[in-house]
Amino acid sequence: MIKRFVGDNGLRIVYEPNHTVRSVAIGIWIGTGSRFETKQENGVSHFLEHMFFKGTKSRSAQQIAESFDSIGGHVNAFTSKEYTCYYAKVLDSHAEHAVDVLSDMYFHSTFDKDELNKEKGVVLEEIKMYEDTPDDIVHDLLSRASYGDHPLGYPILGTEDTLSNFSSESLFKYMDKNYHAGNVVISICGNVDESFVKYVENSFSQMKKGSKENTTFEKPTFNSDRIARKKDIEQAHLCIGYEGFPLHDEQIYSLVLLNNALGGSMSSRLFQEVREKRGLAYSVFSYHSSFHDTGMLTIYAGTAQKHLDELFDVLMNTVKQIQSDGLSEKELTNGKEQLKGSLMLGLESTNSRMSRNGKNELLLGKHRTLDEIVEAIDGVGSKHIQETTEQIFSKDFSLTLISPNGELPKGVTS
Repeated sequence: MIKRFVGDNGLRIVYEPNHTVRSVAIGIWIGTGSRFETKQENGVSHFLEHMFFKGTKSRSAQQIAESFDSIGGHVNAFTSKEYTCYYAKVLDSHAEHAVDVLSDMYFHSTFDKDELNKEKGVVLEEIKMYEDTPDDIVHDLLSRASYGDHPLGYPILGTEDTLSNFSSESLFKYMDKNYHAGNVVISICGNVDESFVKYVENSFSQMKKGSKENTTFEKPTFNSDRIARKKDIEQAHLCIGYEGFPLHDEQIYSLVLLNNALGGSMSSRLFQEVREKRGLAYSVFSYHSSFHDTGMLTIYAGTAQKHLDELFDVLMNTVKQIQSDGLSEKELTNGKEQLKGSLMLGLESTNSRMSRNGKNELLLGKHRTLDEIVEAIDGVGSKHIQETTEQIFSKDFSLTLISPNGELPKGVTS
């Protein structure tokens, strides 16, 4: 059972006890990411995540690493477009120690100038590594093609130019604006009781108050732009994007089931048509990303340059067939069972439950029980799928390509 606590400063803590395990997962979820950055500070959320591990007033970067290695636990962080998370997983006997280190990182990171300059080099190499991975960077290009100059189109890592401008002062300023109690959720799952929740609350009681209510979301316009980039590589990497649904949309389960049939599993139409029947690609899939006020359904495939035109035709024909015929009863039934199975199996670890609870509290402000989710999935019928299909695929798509010649597939208007 998930329990929710609110501290005196407005900090939300969600806690799910599990006394059948010996581990504890703790996550600090902050409602900021690349979407909340200006063009000049693009990448600061991600860079700040790096700098949290580079030393506090009482611990060096090495001591932070050793503080978890020495107890057999692990600590990490990640940044997305709308949130940042710092998390740790340890044995229950070391739970308080983990909180001590996490709170020290949160409140007492120094952002030392020498460490900051070194870490700029590290992140710059990360950007270069990303650029050398076309099957990754083509998805970033799709965000730009779909959202243009809106912050949702910014790369999470930032750019070499924006990275060079970061200073300890700019990091503290960004923290002051976003790292307040009204914008933070701490999620806990594992073998601890409510006395540990109180320990966490006390450890973060110095977090300043704040409110997320003043945050405004400028809904982006979904563009149907095309971006093609020439690169000396072996394959052509293609992404196609359709405007999807936001987090709160009631049709979200219908879209998840549609995506599962389209390209979300090994039995999906895209996997079977592109890989199994024609051997056009090793990697082909689709997925849906939801944000506060919009979303995107993405189709990806990588193939040899000479097969790009055929690949594009197969992708488009598969979409058109779903548009005209909908899903079969078998596809709908199998999709529901797959979705329910992955949901249940994905919650077998304390870390996955901590993540689910933290994101739900931060982004949705509510927690559906598994029974409620299963009921919502089972309630999706063929009519709902048809309505969702028409809503998604009746609009034009965005497209990005990285290939040896940088030429769009035939049939694509530029």
